[in-house]
Amino acid sequence: MTKTAETGRTDRTWLVAIAAALWGTDGLLRLPLASDLPAASVVFWEHVIVATLLLPFLPSAVRALSRCGPREWIAVLLIGGGASALATSLFTLSFQAGDPVTPLVLQKLQPLFAMVAAFFILGERLRAGYAVFAVPALLGTWFLAFADPFDVQVTALRTALFAVGAAALWASGTVLGRLVSTKLRPRDVTVLRFTVGLPVAAAIAGAQGSPFAVGWENATGLVLLAIVPGLLALSLYYVGMQATPAARATLAELAFPATTAIISVTVLDAHLSVTQWIGLAVVVCSITALGWHERTRSETVVVNPESVKAST
Repeated sequence: MTKTAETGRTDRTWLVAIAAALWGTDGLLRLPLASDLPAASVVFWEHVIVATLLLPFLPSAVRALSRCGPREWIAVLLIGGGASALATSLFTLSFQAGDPVTPLVLQKLQPLFAMVAAFFILGERLRAGYAVFAVPALLGTWFLAFADPFDVQVTALRTALFAVGAAALWASGTVLGRLVSTKLRPRDVTVLRFTVGLPVAAAIAGAQGSPFAVGWENATGLVLLAIVPGLLALSLYYVGMQATPAARATLAELAFPATTAIISVTVLDAHLSVTQWIGLAVVVCSITALGWHERTRSETVVVNPESVKAST
């Protein structure tokens, strides 16, 4: 297995990208449920199903967390309550509050939030070469999101605030996931994320007046949604985050919209414009090139504190 020269640890940018690609199946599984259930109800049952499946591992996860310091406790609470439940609800509200373009535009701020947070919280530094991968990836995502990337209008302050809030919370989840991965096993982080997120998801559903009873006809869809883009994707994601700096992982996560586009075309009978196809190709190439560079080059584009300590 290939290791980065600076850290001596196996590079897992590719694993974060695979996890993000599994998130891309979310729309395929969520779409049939959307016509029958409010978003808050779906989010609540996603947490119920995964938390129930992981219940046997909860005692060991709690014991592991009890051995950690206040930073890890706060990080777990923010990951579960913020990045898991609240961010998804805010993003959904942003679509309900205004036009559908604004949330998609402002969601593209997520990597920028993650880079800043990784600098201040984790002490990660970026070399100039990072822009070689980041700029094309962000531009490609922009082209992929809109049929006409040169005619996009952002309106409605309330919609914008919801969307920015969701992007910031998801970005914090990436950075905090990296933070706790040095003290907690991936399984423990996954267990704690859904366990903490469950009461928050319940509170959000209750505040919105969403029903908790969803009917057995929706059971299969909810279970698949909870397991594939939920439990399986996050399990792979936290394994990858053990050896992937947050600034690098946030670009690998752009595999999410790329997979969504592919599924939309092949399964949901959607159509992409020429510029969207270009954007898809640029995103895939940028992510692949980033992972290859970090695995094969002696000087990586993201410098984390571990590599700095090892070299001094």
